[in-house]
Amino acid sequence: MLRIAVVASPPVSMFNLAIPELLFDKVRVDGRPGYEVVICAPDPGPVPTTGTLELHVPRGLEALGEADTVLVAGTGQPFAPDPRVIEALREAAGRGKRIASICSGAFTLAEAGLLKGRKATTYWAHAEEMRRRHPDIDVRGDVLYAQDGPFLTSSGYAAGIDLCLHIIRTDYGAAVANEVARLALVAPVRPGGQTQFTQTPLPPERGTACADTRGWAMRNLDKPLTLTDLARHAGVSVRTLTRRFHAESGVSPLQWLLHQRIERAKELLETTRLPMDQVAAACGLGTADSLRAHLVRRTGLTPSAYRAQFSRHATGRPTAASSAA
Repeated sequence: MLRIAVVASPPVSMFNLAIPELLFDKVRVDGRPGYEVVICAPDPGPVPTTGTLELHVPRGLEALGEADTVLVAGTGQPFAPDPRVIEALREAAGRGKRIASICSGAFTLAEAGLLKGRKATTYWAHAEEMRRRHPDIDVRGDVLYAQDGPFLTSSGYAAGIDLCLHIIRTDYGAAVANEVARLALVAPVRPGGQTQFTQTPLPPERGTACADTRGWAMRNLDKPLTLTDLARHAGVSVRTLTRRFHAESGVSPLQWLLHQRIERAKELLETTRLPMDQVAAACGLGTADSLRAHLVRRTGLTPSAYRAQFSRHATGRPTAASSAA
């Protein structure tokens, strides 16, 4: 069983703290817990939060010495980290621990000098401040999370979920990580290079005039649908369909259709062992080469790499945290 020490620097984000406890606690390997999560603080006892709640943390920073991985939660005072936390992180790094952060916790890693010359990220609203304060860090302001050696940083809020799932996948494999994601009702492991701003490429639908046609298209994604086909089903001209579709979906009919085809391809890659040409045909992308081009453009991963990371048929073997670092 691997141990995770989560550092709660006041005023700490309760959401940041909840993420590692929720996800790591759900890991089971051969029926046994895969992790023990310990929350610690510079001053054990009552710890202020960024909200109205007060947290009681019984452990101090000595917990870092017992951990395989140290995770620094975000704080409402990111630009003035506690010197005791900085020193404890430096000691942990010197002992070869894996060290990660969620959201604004990256500033603590930066102040400790752990990210010098490395790529890192933080909440997008703080990215420019990170660049200003730490010009020696390769700040990636538009990704979900970044890993450079044993140091991992994530962007804001829910990207901490992606970071924790990435750690689980590194330690125990894709199948275990995706099972945790399903149990927690969150998205499967997403690649860290995925942008912070385009997790849902399509805006919410704002009307129902084309709803029947959208539903019909979803049931016929394996067919080579054209604008004329969609307009014929809707009983309107191509021009009228395009205008209505854009008003309701925020994109053109063909953009919407391509998005649905790629999402179907991802689903088939995750849930089946179909050959790539059959996946491409089933979602209407035509050929395996076309599938590859569209998936790489959307996710940064080839179809085979996407399947290897996210397939529900994958099997995982536990690995030591140190080997992951």
